[in-house]
Amino acid sequence: MPETTTTAQDEVVQICQDLIRIDTSNFGDGSGPGEAEAAAYVVQSLREVGLEPQTFESDPGRVSVVVRIPGADRERGALCIHGHLDVVPANAADWSVDPFSGELRDGCVWGRGAVDMKDMDAMILACVRELARTGTVPPRDLVIVFFADEEAGGRKGSHFLVEQHPEVFDGVTEAISEVGGYSVTVTDRDGSERRTYLLQTAEKGISWLRLTAHGRAGHGSVPNDENAIVRLAEAISRIAAHTWPREFIPSVRTLLEGLGELTGTSWSDEDLEDLLDHLRGAQGFVRGTLQDTSNVTMLDAGYKHNVIPQHASANVDCRFLPGHEEQLLATIAELAGEHVSVEVLHRDIALDAPFEGDLVEAMVAALRTEDPDAVVLPYCLSGGTDNKALSLLGVTGYGFAPLRLPADLDFAPMFHGVDERVPVDALQFGARVLGRLIATC
Repeated sequence: MPETTTTAQDEVVQICQDLIRIDTSNFGDGSGPGEAEAAAYVVQSLREVGLEPQTFESDPGRVSVVVRIPGADRERGALCIHGHLDVVPANAADWSVDPFSGELRDGCVWGRGAVDMKDMDAMILACVRELARTGTVPPRDLVIVFFADEEAGGRKGSHFLVEQHPEVFDGVTEAISEVGGYSVTVTDRDGSERRTYLLQTAEKGISWLRLTAHGRAGHGSVPNDENAIVRLAEAISRIAAHTWPREFIPSVRTLLEGLGELTGTSWSDEDLEDLLDHLRGAQGFVRGTLQDTSNVTMLDAGYKHNVIPQHASANVDCRFLPGHEEQLLATIAELAGEHVSVEVLHRDIALDAPFEGDLVEAMVAALRTEDPDAVVLPYCLSGGTDNKALSLLGVTGYGFAPLRLPADLDFAPMFHGVDERVPVDALQFGARVLGRLIATC
């Protein structure tokens, strides 16, 4: 009997489970287990099929993995396919399952990273292993990267590689990674349900700020009209009450127009509610791209019950549209007021790529081969990915982690959420689509 070859679809679920079971929590402060164990798993998986990856360690335990696969046309621009191995922390007490169990339940793989982004890591690894086993030569060079530290801004991962080892990306012109290519089910103008895949073409920029209010220290029993905590609270209230003006960048405008045409929903720039309702759980991501945003995420003040502190601080997560960074920082400084200083802890750029070209056409074709009735629309991600770092080398990046999802799965809110999970058949679908893209792009 002829020998059968294990396909990406055959092993993608097991790989996803294995990766979830390796705790790579990134607390953002240098603590946590790091990515070394997960990187070793990736390296061994690649070596099993005859590939010899490189590893890059920015700090002890902070390991990224790279392997280049030569293509048929070495003169063409290479494609970088990348994921990140770290995850945000998870409080097990909040979950229905152990967040690092990789448990199979109700047709899904459960665990931290199931959607962000060990599902895509598993697809990439499974597809590369199938490529190597079969001896398939891709149309152009592929640079496969598993980064460290994306969840803390990529300083020890993608930015480290771009700044310290740019030769890794020699010849790379385009890239694909997370948070795009997944489906939402909408009701079209004829009353039929249509899967619509959101292909990520843009990202908002990041500005993580620390506000520090300055005041006069004193005894808790004595009136104090220079209380730093009060000044901080007033600044936070002003920022929270601020209405950021709307601006629809091209990817957002194209999404809204396409969704309106598909569903037959009338809308205006001022009234989007009926239109956005069609996106179900994914509408949160889209709402976050209609304007700049600012959210207070951390507070730090005081050291004893009866002591008024001299300083109080808060961390604010700001995300800005392309071209808005200076305007956002000026607005925050004005809202913070004269007694509150503003410090930028981390910043990264906004991205906006065209919804056209050979790579976009190949992604759309790969989806429609597996789901012929698929509608594909662009969208802007309210968060950020490692494509930001690659853009500094002139690489055009897209979000394409293809998943065909059930209509009733509230998928987008599971990013950084509780009970994160991905359907088994969605993983297998994604492996087929990604494999087809690699073979044709």
